Amino acid sequence: MKQRRRTLVVLICAGSALLLGGCVGDSHDGKNIAAGTTATFALLETTDLHTNVLSYDYFKLADDRSFGFERVATLISTARAEFPNTMMIDDGDTIQGTALADYQALIDPIGCNETLAMYKVMNKIGYDAGAIGNHEFNYGLPFLNQVTGSRFNIDGLDDPAKQKACAGPDFPLVLANVRSVKTGAPLFQPYTIVTKTLTATDPNGKTVSVPIKVGVIGFAPPAIMSWDKRWLDGVVYTVGVKEAAEQYIPEMRSKGADLVVIASHGGLDASPYSPTMENGSYHLAQVAGVDAMMIGHSHQVFPNASSTVAQFNLDGVDKVNGTVFGVPTVMANYWGKHLGVIKFELTHNGKSWEVDKSKTVVEARSIQNADKSYVAADASISAAIATEHQATIDYVKTPIGSTDFEMTTYFADVGEPGAIQLVNQAQADYVSRYVQANLPQYANTPVLSVSAPFKSGFGGGSDYTDVAAGSVAINNAADLYLYPNTIYAVLVTGDEIKAWLETAAKRFNQIDPASTVTQELVSTFPGYNFDMFTDGDVSYEIDVTQPVGSRIGNLMYKGVAMDGSQSFIVATNNYRASGGGNFPGLDGSKTILAAPDANRDVLIQYIKDHQGITRASNGSSRSWTFSKVSTAGTVTFKSSQGKLALAAAAGLNNVSLVQDDDGSGKGLSVYAIDLSL
Repeated sequence: MKQRRRTLVVLICAGSALLLGGCVGDSHDGKNIAAGTTATFALLETTDLHTNVLSYDYFKLADDRSFGFERVATLISTARAEFPNTMMIDDGDTIQGTALADYQALIDPIGCNETLAMYKVMNKIGYDAGAIGNHEFNYGLPFLNQVTGSRFNIDGLDDPAKQKACAGPDFPLVLANVRSVKTGAPLFQPYTIVTKTLTATDPNGKTVSVPIKVGVIGFAPPAIMSWDKRWLDGVVYTVGVKEAAEQYIPEMRSKGADLVVIASHGGLDASPYSPTMENGSYHLAQVAGVDAMMIGHSHQVFPNASSTVAQFNLDGVDKVNGTVFGVPTVMANYWGKHLGVIKFELTHNGKSWEVDKSKTVVEARSIQNADKSYVAADASISAAIATEHQATIDYVKTPIGSTDFEMTTYFADVGEPGAIQLVNQAQADYVSRYVQANLPQYANTPVLSVSAPFKSGFGGGSDYTDVAAGSVAINNAADLYLYPNTIYAVLVTGDEIKAWLETAAKRFNQIDPASTVTQELVSTFPGYNFDMFTDGDVSYEIDVTQPVGSRIGNLMYKGVAMDGSQSFIVATNNYRASGGGNFPGLDGSKTILAAPDANRDVLIQYIKDHQGITRASNGSSRSWTFSKVSTAGTVTFKSSQGKLALAAAAGLNNVSLVQDDDGSGKGLSVYAIDLSL
């Protein structure tokens, strides 16, 4: 009876996956491998690096050892010394996310013959494959085409034969579910198959070099079509990740792949499958032939036995051993905080490689040691990008104004508007001027603005906006507005504003006022979706004792109840206006202004124009408060350590310190809020 060939499929959902760069060994041609030959083979993953090449915070102009590719590079070296055979794969969201990335893309764009700093160090380390995430599209398709060394066949670019070959990564990038409107073909190659040479042991105990063919296929979140609509609409389109996997995996097998790696830049979502769902990896794991997944996008750690994250506590998900429906799966956090490892024990049966599933080990290795210290940085990484790093520092230190108070988001969750009001003012000013000059039909429509605390402690005590009193530089503006979004404005009604705020109020857990146990105020709903007004003309209450959808009360405009049918223009960003965050009614259809200008650049210009920023004028207008309620127990929230005085300075007299160190090792304190005051 003819033996069927077994194919291992590794999913890497990162928008685009790369394949191995190794060469075939000469000892065997793959057809003459002795039955019983064994090998250990480890897949290594980084994901969501976001151009955090160094352990350095360009917003604070200070070292931060808690993240950085230069430290995960040390883990890579350790793993390569530990395992005889490895394959290094990146899962996307690689080229955007820091001031260094913005500098090379927007401020002093690199030339065709130059390699992005992030790709430069990845080339140095020696990646075998890489995936494309959603943030790869943030700077537009021409830029992505250039820096990846591609020749996209899309409208708006020259015919590929006429395009100049530009520098890019030394490893292949793959992406199966984003396609050209012009041709119907995938934007990148959907997958690649590379032959790696394994150091193995034959049945007689002799060390031999034998080949293995590894296929890598990549996927990006289909939601890119909303998030980066301004770049992608009418130029590319997406297909469902499940459909693309079912199309290409059999093809990869037919071309001889022994192992197939799917790189999926997406997390786990057990909702009914949809071709447009953001996090499709749960469904990819159920595609026939999938044997391993590398996932990303969610900025989480998997496996993690103690994780309380909802996506890792689903049916079919083993958060202890790192499997999804039995498929070995790893997610290596973000910003170079972890290295993902999937170790396989392989045996050749004389015709194909087989995996001993009982010996597969999945782990996410942290750059932080057990004693809370951090692994040493690989010194060659900083040396490789010293010029780019210094140029970025020089750029972000450019002064643009001053402030008489410390602008922070440490207490934004409980109402402090100090780092948000200035953003709202800049956005509203820009949109108002644009409407008056270009949209006379809306000349009498009120213009409002919403923004959110983009840095609200997700990454620990240092993950907050903090602009010191005194001189304000470009790096401070980048701290106030983290993302490279662009200004959008939507036309909505009062009722739609209320629905918008109800969604934003998901930021809070429902509090039971009769409960005597301590209750945590803030939920897992992302801080960057906690949109708020900071406008003297708007006021409202958030009643956290009520369920989601019934929390916004006393919504007023200019002192009277907001008319549900009245029209308003709300300044926001392309992400929110185009559907990001799943806010009701915000799907792109209400956009009346899609500006080319970045929110951050608008903020920088506003500070330049006004120079002196003051708390009285730019940091004290609080549109919302919590509905007053007495609670039998303590209501707590977390923020950075040693910041209570800032709450008092902002007039938050109902905040107190409960515990200086929450025990997480992340630099957080536990604070209490008295909701009756």
